[in-house]
Amino acid sequence: MKPKLAIITLGVTDMAVAKKFYEQGMGLVPEKESCDSITFYDMNGVWLSLYPKDKLAEDVTISTEGNGFSGVTIAHNEPSKEEVRKVIEQARSAGGRIIKEPQNVFWGGYSGYFEDPDGHLWEIAYNPFVDLT
Repeated sequence: MKPKLAIITLGVTDMAVAKKFYEQGMGLVPEKESCDSITFYDMNGVWLSLYPKDKLAEDVTISTEGNGFSGVTIAHNEPSKEEVRKVIEQARSAGGRIIKEPQNVFWGGYSGYFEDPDGHLWEIAYNPFVDLT
């Protein structure tokens, strides 16, 4: 297997709410391949997709029931602490729930977390050691 991610799909309960959050709150632009049932965003080489949670569970052949921490977060890096704060504030203003305010972290960087309308956790980070922007 060639080690490369292609698409991260988020199961969403309300497509309109999710699209509004990602487009207005994060400034993402839908790809032309998007349609009423699925939306794609180019995240600089990896696509993010939004798909109805019940349909995604059906495709995977699992139940939609479940709660608590899934053990998965999505990380986005910014080039400075200031930019981390801006992204967190943008998410907050679009209705994202801030889980952890931006702060200096144990590994020497700076990060905060927010939750999208469906509970998916995003870390917004600045890494002073490796440029992942």
